Amino acid sequence: MEDRDKLLQEAYRLGFEYERTFRGCSQCVIAAIQDTIGIKEDSVFKSATGFAGGIGLSGIGPCGAFSGGVMVLSHLVGRERSNFSDPERIRFKCFDVSKKLLDKFVAEFGTIVCRDIQCRIFGRPYYLRDPDEFKKFHDAGAHDEKCPDVVGKAVRMAVELIMDQGLLDIFAAKGTTA
Repeated sequence: MEDRDKLLQEAYRLGFEYERTFRGCSQCVIAAIQDTIGIKEDSVFKSATGFAGGIGLSGIGPCGAFSGGVMVLSHLVGRERSNFSDPERIRFKCFDVSKKLLDKFVAEFGTIVCRDIQCRIFGRPYYLRDPDEFKKFHDAGAHDEKCPDVVGKAVRMAVELIMDQGLLDIFAAKGTTA
């Protein structure tokens, strides 16, 4: 149990530090999860670029931290193109674990929508594509503590699900290299 707690603390710490240092919530979540569980897949990391700030910094889509978590879960247990017909219904395992992450996120933040999370932690939403609004967002502590905390929590939630659902075992059983 102590090892599990340490791993989850490290997951949170990495997510927090990556968001504070590099920004881009979706990619920071992916990098922190990958570094915590010891997998690397650059295509998953790269694919997350546009999810930051509620999709393209719009705030109107899902939180990038949530999206990044779903991307890693999907990478670990989702259906593959070579098995597109999916007679084993692998995609439903992915749907189930993604819903578990959604439930955790909603329990923590009340929503998965970026601007609604902003309202909850900042008291108002910001339109991040506007330079003045972005400055106000930054000055309100966005990159010092608020968004890093959301990212850290998202990483911890996803890593906890990965462990609890045995997803690394499933991933390894596919014969995929980390």
